[in-house]
Amino acid sequence: MDWQDLIFKFVGGLGIFLFGLKYMSEGLQKTAGDKLRSLLAKYTTNPLLGVLVGVIVTILIQSSSGTTVLAVGLVNAGLMTLRQSIGVIMGANIGTTMTAFIIAGVKIQNYALPIIAVGVFLIFFLKKKLYNYIGQVIFGFGMLFYGLKTMGSGVKPLKDLEVFKDFIINLDNPILGVVVGTIFTVVVQSSSATIGILQTIATEDLINIKQALPVLFGDNIGTTITAIIASIGASVAAKRAAAAHVIFNIIGATLFIIFLYPVTQLIIWLGDYTGASVSMQIAYGHGFFNITNTLVQLPFVAFLAYLVTKIVPGEMKQLEFEAKYLDERLLSNPSVGLGQAQHEIIRMGELARESLQEASEYFFNKNDKAKNMVEQTEELINELDKKTTEYLVKIQQNELSEKESGKASILLQTINDIERIGDHSENIMELADLSILKKAEFSDEACTELKKMIELTDKTIQQSIESLENDDKELAEQVLDNEAELDKMEKQFRKAHIKRLNQNLCSGTSGTVFLDILSNLERMGDHSKNIAQYVIFGE
Repeated sequence: MDWQDLIFKFVGGLGIFLFGLKYMSEGLQKTAGDKLRSLLAKYTTNPLLGVLVGVIVTILIQSSSGTTVLAVGLVNAGLMTLRQSIGVIMGANIGTTMTAFIIAGVKIQNYALPIIAVGVFLIFFLKKKLYNYIGQVIFGFGMLFYGLKTMGSGVKPLKDLEVFKDFIINLDNPILGVVVGTIFTVVVQSSSATIGILQTIATEDLINIKQALPVLFGDNIGTTITAIIASIGASVAAKRAAAAHVIFNIIGATLFIIFLYPVTQLIIWLGDYTGASVSMQIAYGHGFFNITNTLVQLPFVAFLAYLVTKIVPGEMKQLEFEAKYLDERLLSNPSVGLGQAQHEIIRMGELARESLQEASEYFFNKNDKAKNMVEQTEELINELDKKTTEYLVKIQQNELSEKESGKASILLQTINDIERIGDHSENIMELADLSILKKAEFSDEACTELKKMIELTDKTIQQSIESLENDDKELAEQVLDNEAELDKMEKQFRKAHIKRLNQNLCSGTSGTVFLDILSNLERMGDHSKNIAQYVIFGE
């Protein structure tokens, strides 16, 4: 037996399969744009609807891990509740069975290379982005099946190997099968890949359906590793969503192992009745497992949410991802509507200030929760920016007095300044990431200077928002004074740090991060000044 050929083909084929799956999934997500995220966030008001949305999104992107990570991300951002995410995760498990049915039912392996060629043509020879994304999907689809074909040709000789035969015989132990499936899926981080491999070796008569089913159940447990990884450093709610994914699949695997004999007989009968191959029987088993598991556990979503709350303790600092003050019924009364819009803008300003505080906490103390709050707050600010702007545009469609028209214009400009302040906080968070990655060290003097400038920037933002809220021109004048002081600080601290760089008292990376943070803080001061000038001059 040519071991080198076997290993190269199996490992290479697995690599091609995983690359194709990932590339296809990314192409599908790019083609759909933000619609998938919006679909998950908006149409999951109850667990049953969440299941349906989870199924649809997973079929579209061909990755239950991708859907689960999206759900964890939305919970982390406060856009989805824990109960909603559990429904989506259940649906994702059902949706991923489509890949197994495609692999078993459609003999595409022989046409993998021309499919890849079509994908390459769309990617490299057409300029329109949409065609490039579609090409990415087609290319990934072809690579997926070419990888399976390569693996299949590699594992064929194993059927004559005594050691492999003995190992397969031992897989008659269902517990061992579950363990093998779990470990393999944890390693490759894709249940679609491991089930595809399972179908490939079954096609080569290396494993039967009785041995394959426990491995398949283990695959479903192993796929939860992606959600666990995605929840690291995330909010308590996101960790609970990942825990719910793990518990859901462990309970399902346990139940199916207990009832393994009748389940196996049902799958065999269904296979015989439809004249299905072993590969298709594995697809039947995968579909039956996930659909039945969801139907059994769906009525207990509330209990599952309660259980993970006890397993993953901690307080959840969640933001309300909705506008508090924008009432469509007040659009017909422009004066009142403008007042409501201003309340929402004041809220945006307070969030922008909190974002700076959290970014500073992350920079100085490497607190991952603070980083999460910056990301969450930035997303909320962007959402409020969009909704408040739309609200003000609707108000302007009415007949406004000169004063009302001027105020609407000022509020629209203020929204932009506040959104930019939030962007600069996110920039500081990203600079903190860079300093951690590059292990940049900062002198006590540099830290003191940054803290001093951050403190004044925070005060300046606060005063600009308060001056807007109370139409306080005197306070707005203080903002202008603070902004001038921030400009002086930026120049002074920049010179001092360049001097430290020249004396080799700090590294090039720390110097770059320090100077970029100064620039971001100075720009925050500029936007605060803009808001103050709207108050003072009304323009």
